[in-house]
Amino acid sequence: MENLISVNSLTKIFFSDRGYEICALQDFSFKVKKNDFVCIVGPSGCGKSTLLRIIAGLDTCTSGEVLYKNTTHTKPIKSIGMVFQQYSLLPWLTVKENIVLGLEFRKESKQLKNEVAQKYLKIIGMETFKNAYPYELSGGMQQRVAIARALANNPEVILMDEPFGALDAHTRILMQKELLKIWEQDKKTILFVTHSVDEAIYLADRIIVMSDRPGKIKCIKEVDMYRPRDRANPEYGKLSSEILAILEQEVKGENNP
Repeated sequence: MENLISVNSLTKIFFSDRGYEICALQDFSFKVKKNDFVCIVGPSGCGKSTLLRIIAGLDTCTSGEVLYKNTTHTKPIKSIGMVFQQYSLLPWLTVKENIVLGLEFRKESKQLKNEVAQKYLKIIGMETFKNAYPYELSGGMQQRVAIARALANNPEVILMDEPFGALDAHTRILMQKELLKIWEQDKKTILFVTHSVDEAIYLADRIIVMSDRPGKIKCIKEVDMYRPRDRANPEYGKLSSEILAILEQEVKGENNP
């Protein structure tokens, strides 16, 4: 199967107001095939969000390239959607209007917008809040609407930056299950950043483990377990321990000169 996304020797350097160089990503390379579910974990500040923004076309790299379907990709496109850490809803639109915003831009029919809105309102369990405004919702509820909006736009690739971080534990587990259901039914390709190793193992086909800044690929772990995954499975615990040990070394700086 051909690679859908190719990240080749990506480096990103930021410059401070005083002229200091901050290398966020260094010589970063990996491939994502169609229908892959890839999670990225790493220490805070290692460049995970920067990486997603570059893949989304929202930021530029200093060197290297991102290819989408073997074509250089540098600008936002409809077929690559993104869910941010922040809720990013339009405050003057209702929940339903926010969910179908992409369809509104494309001037889709009222019937289609209603059908799509109903589908995703049900998925996120917010049918009774369809006419509410963002300020009337909790932070977790706002993020559920943001996720539904990204899915409703029907992109081929979904980039997700800590999308469940604001959710309570119960809702987070429910949303993980719903995301997997959507991924399996709709054949999406997902690149998912998380601080939770448990979440990464539950969701992903592969887990990219990043080093401390400058962000590099420390290792890539295959998750060879059938879905739905059982957190009580000894293999689940073993893989979690391996990844946590790698991250702990990075945080302590044991692998840095």
